Amino acid sequence: MLMEAQMQSGLRTSPGKCLRFIASVGGLMWLVSAPPSLAQQPASSTGEDAAQQAFNNSCRTCHSVKEDDNRLGPNLSKIIGRKAGSLPNYNYSPAMKDAGFVWDHDKLTRFIVKPNEVVSGNKMQPYGGVSPEEAGKIIAYLQSTPGAR
Repeated sequence: MLMEAQMQSGLRTSPGKCLRFIASVGGLMWLVSAPPSLAQQPASSTGEDAAQQAFNNSCRTCHSVKEDDNRLGPNLSKIIGRKAGSLPNYNYSPAMKDAGFVWDHDKLTRFIVKPNEVVSGNKMQPYGGVSPEEAGKIIAYLQSTPGAR
């Protein structure tokens, strides 16, 4: 009946306008009914994202966090608590093999910032290190990965 009234009054709706209207209503319905999982992540994940980004920017080219996935550098899975230079399937520098310490938070932070000051003759050359703040983010990421504990 509405169509008849529109036709009689000379008002016609183009098919394109109808389709745009239907698409708009459909999009609006989807947004209103979207599951919570599509909502913005809570602020706490921002720190996790920053930590992973720090790792990706500074370490991922040479290192992995997957056990047994050695690359140019050794994998960093479970590095905290691991004896330096001890992975069996990685060719460490003689200096790292003979380092004689276990990685802890402090030692790893200092190594990431200034590798040669912790283990002179390591293979991370010519890597120049990162800021202590970035190192803290990297270690937070390493400790958050599966199998890190």
